[in-house]
Amino acid sequence: MSINVIKSGLFATVQDLGRHGSQKYGVSVGGVMDTGAARAANLLVGNKESEAVIEMTLAGTELWLEKDTLIAVCGADITATAGGERLPLWRPVLVREGVTVTFGVCRSGCRTYVAVAGGLDVPDLLGSKSTYLRGAFGGFEGRALKTGDVLRVKNEGQLSDRIKQSLLAKGNGSFAAAGWHASHFAIAAHLSDPVIRVLTGSHYPLFTVESQQSLFSQTFQISVQSDRMGCRLEGSRKLKLSSPVELLSEAVAVGTVQVPPDGNPIVLLADRQTTGGYPRIANVASVDIPVFAQLKPGDRFRFEAITQQEAEQLLVESERDIQILKAAVSLKF
Repeated sequence: MSINVIKSGLFATVQDLGRHGSQKYGVSVGGVMDTGAARAANLLVGNKESEAVIEMTLAGTELWLEKDTLIAVCGADITATAGGERLPLWRPVLVREGVTVTFGVCRSGCRTYVAVAGGLDVPDLLGSKSTYLRGAFGGFEGRALKTGDVLRVKNEGQLSDRIKQSLLAKGNGSFAAAGWHASHFAIAAHLSDPVIRVLTGSHYPLFTVESQQSLFSQTFQISVQSDRMGCRLEGSRKLKLSSPVELLSEAVAVGTVQVPPDGNPIVLLADRQTTGGYPRIANVASVDIPVFAQLKPGDRFRFEAITQQEAEQLLVESERDIQILKAAVSLKF
């Protein structure tokens, strides 16, 4: 089975949960920006959470489906249609053979994920199917999707087939959608002026008291100079060191908040470099990385400090929600 890309959209790539274990060789982890939405989409179609999905940014693609195909669309609030009919999000949807699925512009949020039952059949490189654009490898030919591309789909598993069979009897329109949805995971895509929780970084004490206070008192805006590697932030007050300091490059992680000489922070994301030499003032809590990933240029937010214990508890609760969804889908079918 295959999916044909009729229109490439603004920026769409094949991603999974990332390329772990190769940072010592200078290879970025990469993977989806919003892990919660991507994992939920895969679970809704009966896949393993780690299967490759299509990640669309700001505006979507147009896809033609060769056969009856079970899909789930999660993430940003995007207008999606199948055969001209409005396609619901955050639930299993059986799209009929030969139907074209069109994704418009994100009304809120930034990134949308399309999971297909069975998963996308692309090469596995260094333990991942994610596209690493700067290295030009992984995903589909190491690049963003283009008009005319044909994506192969693997055979669906037993759980996917049971979900599909439950929808086959629901009429003969362009698609059939489940009457239930995973609404809890849609919250991140609809937040207005969110609060992003962070842990103070190892270089936080090197900044002036005014800058330490400004990190949490001012509102930041996402700069247009942002991508999958990192988001540049713009604020009314620049962050400054107490005195000049020379730092050795050290390992960085997803969510690391670096402060370059211009005083405007940079939040490192999925395609980040493996090391960095700028002072690290904070690190976004893992539970809020999906929220941050849904912020687009021009969106505003503020930081809030939490403890490591609080961050760990929030992550445990978030993981519990994923496991509840996984169990619910399995039990239902």
